[in-house]
Amino acid sequence: MNLRILVFFVIGLLIFFLDIGFNAEQDSKDIYISDQELTSLLSAWKSQVGRPPSDEEIANIINNFVQEEILYREALLLELDQEDRIIKRRLAQKITFLKQETIPNEPSQEDLKKFFKQNKNNYFVPATYSFSHHYFSKESNAKERAVKAFNDYQTNQVELAGDPFFLGKNFYQNSANDVKKNFGELFFLAIENLTLNEWSGPHESAFGHHIIKLKEVKTGFYPSLEQVLLKVQQDYLSQSQDKAIAEYIDEIRSQYKVIINPDYKF
Repeated sequence: MNLRILVFFVIGLLIFFLDIGFNAEQDSKDIYISDQELTSLLSAWKSQVGRPPSDEEIANIINNFVQEEILYREALLLELDQEDRIIKRRLAQKITFLKQETIPNEPSQEDLKKFFKQNKNNYFVPATYSFSHHYFSKESNAKERAVKAFNDYQTNQVELAGDPFFLGKNFYQNSANDVKKNFGELFFLAIENLTLNEWSGPHESAFGHHIIKLKEVKTGFYPSLEQVLLKVQQDYLSQSQDKAIAEYIDEIRSQYKVIINPDYKF
């Protein structure tokens, strides 16, 4: 009987010391990043991006790791791991979601008006251009053929005809960025100054030369809050949630100490 009591006593004592050990490690505010951990982080980044990180990117990688570790430990302190045994990142995400849920889902009209005014440039609707073109490939005397085709059209009303273009002939309500992406800067500079509904050319692009008819230009404008209300609400909530997490991290970051081997070769 005494032996059984002794066995239970020893087991209880062992559990007590194990619990102390685990809690001491969990409550520690030191974040030690080992050489192996650093190498793993930098290797993972390089494998995803295809090149070694710069000094600034290394700092961001370490900062993201520290932030994740802080959120993970705070999640453990809240015993979130008791309900959901998942990896560190999921725990960090879980406490992030909890903090984001403290943001009201229904911002006031005044808050939205203020946010919209401060971020008005984000909702600017850019000008658009609708046009048709005839393309002449630079691989086969593009300019000479384009000049001849345009002269024949003007003098003898010969129907314009060029080479096939991989994006087609007609373009509807393309933004300036769309035009530049598809044709290049030279083409956009030409189209900006064309007279509506008149064939003009030849005009150079990154691909060759073009005879162009500008059909419509819609001027860019700032929409009213009512026109983009749903987007403004979404952006406001997203920014508010990001701000809440950033403030939470800043509040508790000073409690943690980051330790890195000063001799580690980056």
